[in-house]
Order: sequence, then structure tokens, then C-alpha cells
Amino acid sequence: MSTTLNHGTPAAARPPATRYRSTKVRRQRVRAAWTFLAPMLVALALVAGWPLIRTFYFSFTDGSLSDLGRATFIGIENYLIYEDGRWYGVLADPIWWRSVWNTAYFAVVSVSLEVVFGVIVALILNAEFKGRTLVRAAVLIPWAIPTIVSAQMWAWMLNDQFGIINHLLMIVGIIDAPIAWTAEARYSMWAVIMVDVWKTTPFVALLVLAALQMLPKDCYEAAEVDGIHPLRVFFKVTLPLITPALMVAVIFRLLDALRVFDVIYVLTSNSTSTMSMSIYARQQLVEFQDVGYGSAASTLLFLIIALATVAYLYLGRKQLQLGGDA
Repeated sequence: MSTTLNHGTPAAARPPATRYRSTKVRRQRVRAAWTFLAPMLVALALVAGWPLIRTFYFSFTDGSLSDLGRATFIGIENYLIYEDGRWYGVLADPIWWRSVWNTAYFAVVSVSLEVVFGVIVALILNAEFKGRTLVRAAVLIPWAIPTIVSAQMWAWMLNDQFGIINHLLMIVGIIDAPIAWTAEARYSMWAVIMVDVWKTTPFVALLVLAALQMLPKDCYEAAEVDGIHPLRVFFKVTLPLITPALMVAVIFRLLDALRVFDVIYVLTSNSTSTMSMSIYARQQLVEFQDVGYGSAASTLLFLIIALATVAYLYLGRKQLQLGGDA
């Protein structure tokens, strides 16, 4: 099918001079785009690309933090090796797989809760009420606080000796004795998830609120005239229209959750019940000073995040295409 100009002229019927000018302008735009992108790409290669290549290289060596100059190539031994009747390496370490499970569980649960609460908060902030501007500013406070600060603040509040959370729960009568929220395995993961949801729900709400404010008003006016229930309007009209904004929020939050480090480390340190992949890699690199082993864990973390991102973008694009076809 031939491409048609704004004036209805097929591309094949355009004069050669017009086609030449169009191609020349397109090439100039491409050159200009690459010219503006070049500094950013160079900076990205230096800041992210070179350290990533170095990490990948050290994952195949026996490098030690005390003397990186003596690192020798050992192949895939840091990843997996069979020796003396046993498997060794990151992929054979049960603590590594526990950290993978902890990270996946944390990412799925926290991001899901943040999306639900973020949409609810955005719908509330999108409504007309007195003092809405003040409420919007107040909702953003948790997101504006640095993660280390908010995690330490919650660590004090969740403390089993002097924490205000236990004090309030005991006053209300929900618990009889203080609970070590960040020390007991059955509570620590949910404590971390609660803190993360409190911290990052405003980010999701902000993106969804921006999408809500761009929606056409005539759809809602027609639905109100027809007497359609608000819940049906939300699921049939609002939710499909804000899906692109939700996808952006989910992919950003999913990337953050899969490489989570600070909030978990501040609250529970190196506890295996909440250890994430980033904390596992940090423990190998810094505490055990095993650069090769830690680099192997970091490389696997990068591959897992990359695969999760590609899979999510692919599925999201397919969903949007199916929605457009429908």
C-alpha cells in the first residue's frame, strides 16, 4: 500500500526533487539526533559500560579485593564447578537461590501493592475537594525522603524495645508482647515490604495521576448520563486508558525492586530470611573480599534483571497490540 501525503498525493507520484528533499531532511534529522545523543552515549559507556565489562571479566577470575592485580583466569568456576563429588559456585550455593527467591518475592508483592495503592491514591487526588493541593504535596513526602533515611526511621519505629509500632499495637490490644519485626524471620520480609510500599507508592500515584488528568472528560460525562456504575466505568474506561502510564510505573519499580539493597540492608542487614541478590553480591565482594565470586553473582543479577525487563516489555507490547486490535 502506497504512503499518502497530507495532500493526498501518493509517495510514488511525488516528483524526484520532492523525494530527494524529503530523504535529505530525514538524513539531517538522523544526524542531528545522533549528534545530540553522542555525549550521553559516551558518558553512559564510561559510567555503566566499562564497570559492567570489568565485572563480567572478574567473574571468570579468582580476583581478591586485597590484590586485584594477581587475578588469574579460572573459567566458569565461580559460576559452577563439579569437584570431589560436589558442585561448587554461585549456582550451587543455596544461599544464592534463597536470595533469588527473596528478591523475586519482594519484587512481585511490593510492586503489586504499590500499583493497587498508587491507583487508589491517584483516584482520590484526582477528585475535586478542598485542600487537594496540600494533600498532594503531603503524599509526596515519603517518596522525597532518601531511602536510607526512611529505612533507618522505620528501623527505630519497628524496634522491639523502644519502637512506637509495638507500643501502639500493645495499647490497642492487638499484641500482648513486643515483636522483633526486623529480626524474626516470619515478620522481617513483610516489614521490609511495608516500608518499601510506604516509600514508593507516591511515585506510582504521581504517574497515574498525570495520566488521569489527561483523560477526556466527555467519556465520563456520557457514562454519567447513561447511569453506568462508577466501578464499571473504571474497569472499562479509566483502567485501559491509564495502562501505558501503569506500564511505565511498573517497569521502573520492577527494576528498582529486583536490585533492591538499601532498604533491606538497613532494616535486616545480612539476614538470610530477607537477603536480596544485591546484598549477596555485596557480602561476597566486601565482607569476604572475593571479587571473582562476587562479580559472578553481580553478573547473574544483571542478566536476571535484563531478562525480566525484556520479557515485561515484550508482554506489555503484545498486550497493547491485542488491546488495539480489539
